[in-house]
Amino acid sequence: MSTGIKNLVRTLDSVDFLKMDRRTFMKALGAMGAATFLGTYKSDIVSALDFAETKLVWLHGSECTGCSESVLNAGNPDLVQALQKLNVNLVFHETICAQQGIWNDGKLVNNAELNSEVLLEDTYKQGGYILVVEGSIPNGPDGSGRYLVIGNKTFKESLAEAAKNAVAIVAVGACAAYGGITSADSEVAKDTDYRGVAFAKEDPTKGMLKELGIDKPVINIPGCPAHPDWVLLTLGAVILGKIKIPNDLDTLLDNYGRPKVFYPPDHTVHDNCPRRGYYDRGELDEEVGGPGCLWKLGCKAPYAHADCGIRRWNGSVSMCTQAGGPCIACVEPNFPDGSRPLYVEAEDKGVLLGANIDTVSKVAVGAAAVAAGVHAVRRMGKGE
Repeated sequence: MSTGIKNLVRTLDSVDFLKMDRRTFMKALGAMGAATFLGTYKSDIVSALDFAETKLVWLHGSECTGCSESVLNAGNPDLVQALQKLNVNLVFHETICAQQGIWNDGKLVNNAELNSEVLLEDTYKQGGYILVVEGSIPNGPDGSGRYLVIGNKTFKESLAEAAKNAVAIVAVGACAAYGGITSADSEVAKDTDYRGVAFAKEDPTKGMLKELGIDKPVINIPGCPAHPDWVLLTLGAVILGKIKIPNDLDTLLDNYGRPKVFYPPDHTVHDNCPRRGYYDRGELDEEVGGPGCLWKLGCKAPYAHADCGIRRWNGSVSMCTQAGGPCIACVEPNFPDGSRPLYVEAEDKGVLLGANIDTVSKVAVGAAAVAAGVHAVRRMGKGE
């Protein structure tokens, strides 16, 4: 954690978050991990919740369950601790819930205790729940949604039922946010027609809710997978009433529905990459396993808008580039097509002091020149 962030955390430690304005509260979320935030404001959270229970419905579409695994890998707090502190009733999560079927001992079961379909139907009727969607939604073939059928019901239909009475909708992971890997260009892409909840890649007019005629705001938490902090802190802010939906979303979210505090429009992974110094000096690795900048190995950090370099992963100890893996910009709406080929240098994209990155790598750049030109990196993928 940088000195500036440590100082901010120390300052916020003595402030009652219930009295914070929204701007200060969001700064706190950006500076703290879920463990620090929940620990620091434990008593305030209890006061804010006043023991009111929040229902959470977590549905899975077309995905690998990687985002659930990421959240389950959160160590302090773990998912159970976070749910307990935030007084959340996880009504349904297919991966975590015990298997429930229509039949029990050969007899038809029609109660919410043993039949998850009945449980969900009752929950939808009651309303007042937060809906989390993980995974994309196939619209194909021909608008039927039949490429994903669960219990003789298309996931497209399931989403429609769940979204109508939700008080908030959060799309977790690249697939739920924008279609992700499932929507990558291919020979069958038009037939399967995978969509995100509110976006289809960069297009907000093709999101599945638009297709269903449902007008509800969505908070996108992209990533492949999404960071546990991004998920838990966003849900925490909604549950604690610090994010008012829909009133606050225009100022809190970027053009792609992402919370700016975690996906800063003016900041990229490249800015705080542990290997940034090697880039500035033009020391670029050409083989996996070296200590230098990973640009020539296909790193897309200069146009990935996320706080990975500050927040880090795996208990805040590492991140992709630190561990030797090039950033693949999995938080961007055009992922994976905008990042492919993943481990190949993006030709003619890197510019430093007006020189092609290959030229820079062969020339020692003076400290003064670096200071003057280090932020002249041309933004890629969006024509910036």
